[in-house]
Order: sequence, then structure tokens, then C-alpha cells
Amino acid sequence: MVLFASVVRVGDGLPLSASTDYEQDKELQETKRHLKGLSKKLSQFPDRCTLKTGLYNVNFTSSLGVGYMMVCTANYPSVLAFCFLDELQREFIVTYDSKRINSAVRPYSFIEFAPCYCANCLPSDTFIQKTKQRYNSPRSLSTKINLADMQTEIKLRPPYQLSPEDLRAINGFSVHTTSKYKGIAPTQMLEPVTLPGIVSCVLSVLCGGLNLLRGVHAIESILQNDDEDFNYVIAFFLGTAACLYQCYLFAYFSVWRNSKSFLAFALICLSNMYLYELRNMWQILFHVTVGAFMTLQIRLRQPLGKAPDYNV
Repeated sequence: MVLFASVVRVGDGLPLSASTDYEQDKELQETKRHLKGLSKKLSQFPDRCTLKTGLYNVNFTSSLGVGYMMVCTANYPSVLAFCFLDELQREFIVTYDSKRINSAVRPYSFIEFAPCYCANCLPSDTFIQKTKQRYNSPRSLSTKINLADMQTEIKLRPPYQLSPEDLRAINGFSVHTTSKYKGIAPTQMLEPVTLPGIVSCVLSVLCGGLNLLRGVHAIESILQNDDEDFNYVIAFFLGTAACLYQCYLFAYFSVWRNSKSFLAFALICLSNMYLYELRNMWQILFHVTVGAFMTLQIRLRQPLGKAPDYNV
């Protein structure tokens, strides 16, 4: 069953709203302590995670600067757990705009989160409380949730399982462990490809091919003439690698993706500066322009920000 749920701000872990908690179980309180530690480091982990602590699980999702967290029993289906979080997200986004969320200063500024006025709930019941009660009564969900669709979504993009190392990092025993989880999960999908993006990829591959061809010819010249500069070969091949790497960054998500694309562009510029004696100004301008265009397209094609739809 669902035991506790909270909504926090990802940037600083400020709690915005939470369900009422009357449980005094020692292990549950310890799990909630882990949840509190996680809430302050959500930006360092993938956008959908599960932490197993024994009798209880902590599940959370994050989207648009807000994290949705919950504690449930270990035998509670993960499909229903993330469906519960997704329903909280939908209602919270509709109820509060980002400006109000970012300007919140006090903890639990939205404790009144979407009060429920239905006949089965008390006037003081919040949306979190009402939703928690629904998800603790599976029969009431049977006609409102398509389990097949949810199971497919979880199978295609399963939540990341936090490890004991992550738990030690959360509790402050390690300062290096969490760095590898910066950003979004490796399975994060990017925005759809646009026509300018396709054009930039084609041009970048063309530049890489030209560099590779010139590099092969430079090797042949060195074999025939010992006076040729081998650094030209290195410059051509570095230009090829930079162009192809930019295509990779455009197609797939990577940590520090924008920074890597800028470094690849800088390498393109440096290699062309070194090859100024073998290329005219128009050729250099073409290669640099294509590299800049590709860097821009990588910047524009951002990861999808919204958490997946579980068809609640």
C-alpha cells in the first residue's frame, strides 16, 4: 500500500506538499529519512527511480523542476506506484504555475494541494490524501486504469534501481558516487528530429568524409615524400572525428551534451586553422559554418522534459 507521498522542488529540495502521516514504525521512519535525503539531490539522479530499503520502497519521478515522491510497501506493484506519482504530477501542474512554485520560500507552501470536495472525502482531505486512498483500494482503480498500457511503458523504460552506493551518497558517506548520475537517465528520449537537424547531420557527415579523404591522401604524400608534415594527417583525422562525434551527440542523449558539442566545434575550428595552407578561405569557412550549424542543432534538440504518460 501507499504509506506516504510528498511533492518537492528539485532545485533545492524544498517540500511543497505532503500527505498526512500517522505511522510510527521505526523502519518506515528510517525510509522516510532516506526520502528526505533524496529530495535534496533529485537533480543528480535519473528522472524515474526506485530505492528498495527492505520492507519499504521509495519511488520518485521528476519533471519541470518538481519532484514527486512516495513510500510504499515492498510488495506494492511498481506500475501502480509510478501511476500514482504521475497522477499527482498532472494535478499539481494544472493547479500551480511554475512562477508560483519557484517563488515559494516556506516549506509546505502548497499543503492545501487540490483539496477534495467529493462525497466520500472529508472537507479537509487533500488531493494527495484522496489519491492515496484510491491507490490503496485496487478495486476502485480497475475501471480507471489500463494496466496493459502501464506495464508496457514500465517495460520500455524501467525505473533506475538505486544501489547501496547511491544510498551511502544520499546519507553523506561519499562525495564522488553521485556525479555519474548528473542529468537525466541514459534512456531519456530527445525531441523529434527536425529538417534543419537532418540537413546539419548530412553536411557534418560530408565534412567528415572530406577530412578523411584528405587525410588518406596526406598519408600517401608522406609515403612518397619524407618532407611532408605528419601533423596535417592528425589535423584531418581530428576534424573527421569531431564531425562524426557531433552527429552522435545530435542523435543520442549524453551527459554534458551541449558542452561536448561545443568542444567538438572548437576542435573543428582548430584543425581548420592548422590546415589553412592546404585549404582556401571558402573551404575553411564551409567547414566552420557546418560545425557551428551542427552545434546549434544539438543545442536546440533537447531531452523531452515531461515525465511519461501512464494512461491513468
